[in-house]
Amino acid sequence: MVTVVKLNALGEVKITYEGEVIERLADGVVIQAYWTLAARDLGYVRFEPGDRFIEFYYTRRWYNIFDIARADGTRKGWYCNVAEPATIYDDHIEQVDLLLDVWVDTTGKPLILDEDEFASDTTLSEEQREGARKGLRDLLEMIAAQREPFS
Repeated sequence: MVTVVKLNALGEVKITYEGEVIERLADGVVIQAYWTLAARDLGYVRFEPGDRFIEFYYTRRWYNIFDIARADGTRKGWYCNVAEPATIYDDHIEQVDLLLDVWVDTTGKPLILDEDEFASDTTLSEEQREGARKGLRDLLEMIAAQREPFS
């Protein structure tokens, strides 16, 4: 088991949860976690108890990717957090969230989220903003090319 620690730009903990490492990558780790909170309707997707998240964290990329499926294994889509490269320890993963997110539906169509929040935020450094823009560009290129895990 590993604990995922999501931090804001000031380094404050926003959320923590548990997952299981299922693969170690040269530049990251893949974990499996389950939605254990109450159902949450985001408008474009609804997260429900028992939904399975296969989460990809990278030490050199400015994002992470969650491949989300219902309890029966039917894919819902992919949720991508634009974030600083992850710091991966034996027992936990830390990552600073940079506000921008991308939802990718099962047809591969991306929806960029929280652009207004990103634009108006005063806590992000210029380095974080530049990294976030690069992460978003890289993600959109991966999605358009249908590269793993979007294939």
